[in-house]
Amino acid sequence: MSVDVAWAIDWVRRSAQTISEHRDELVELDRQIGDGDHGENLDRGFRAVVAKLDALEEPPAEIGDVLKLVATTLMSTVGGAAGPLYGTAYLRAAKVTGAAELDSAGVVALLEAALEGIVARGKATTGEKTMVDAWSPAAEAAVAAADAGGSPADVLAAAAKAAAVGAESTVPLAATKGRASYLGERSVGHLDPGARSSELLLADAAAAAAA
Repeated sequence: MSVDVAWAIDWVRRSAQTISEHRDELVELDRQIGDGDHGENLDRGFRAVVAKLDALEEPPAEIGDVLKLVATTLMSTVGGAAGPLYGTAYLRAAKVTGAAELDSAGVVALLEAALEGIVARGKATTGEKTMVDAWSPAAEAAVAAADAGGSPADVLAAAAKAAAVGAESTVPLAATKGRASYLGERSVGHLDPGARSSELLLADAAAAAAA
């Protein structure tokens, strides 16, 4: 069992559709504890990614090629913190996915590399009300699923489920990183928009693998 380039492309297209559908939700979440542009920025970024995919004369040969296209496009089109954070995540993931197919261990490597990129760029750890609170449990769940003999689809499903729980865990937290940290205790009771968008993107990765 493996996931391939077609899966990666499907993941990107699903992500663009999902972010578009949840744009207003992400804007509102960010308005509560940030500057309110998370949904708009991500929507613009993923629209640009799809446009670049559509303009390719030949399909990408490797999964890493798809992820690198996502990374460079988000970095150049998405403002605020999301562009550099997600751009770095996809870029790190691209570096460990230079293959046409990935087995379960390869999917784990992708997720762990993306998490490492976010941590390195954002200097954040779990419990600080950031997207790390979604990505870290997702990576841990992926490792456990792979170790248990799960297929790539199983690994991604486990990661997506853990990301959803992780995102929800940000609600009672006080932000200590990023713009939300300026609010201190007033950030308590709000879902972190980056964790929510991370949850959505990982759910799309799982859905593409299950399709």
